[in-house]
Amino acid sequence: MNNLVFKTRDELVRIKTDRVLYFEAERNYTKLILTNGIQFVFAVNLSKIEDILESQIQNYDSVLLRVGKSFIINKNHVLQISLPKNKLLFETADGKTKELIVPKEPLKLLKDLLEKELNG
Repeated sequence: MNNLVFKTRDELVRIKTDRVLYFEAERNYTKLILTNGIQFVFAVNLSKIEDILESQIQNYDSVLLRVGKSFIINKNHVLQISLPKNKLLFETADGKTKELIVPKEPLKLLKDLLEKELNG
């Protein structure tokens, strides 16, 4: 499995791709949540994170997907998509769940994509 490396002037963070639960945009920052609950905050926007992912992982979008304006998710950890509740549910490393509220349109696109892969 690939490793992601995020570097700043003072820090280096190295993470296995399969440990990524999701990235979340927060203005000019991006929060990274891992499957074990550890969080990192990077002083770059989500588009810059996408650029980093593209440069470090071949076919990164086969696992990590942009969902709307605010999230890049690891589709391998998706447990449930609920369109009526605008809810995306992940399973974490300890078997617990983590819930995100996502706008209906990006959630529907994600659901359609995952269904297409199942039937693929």
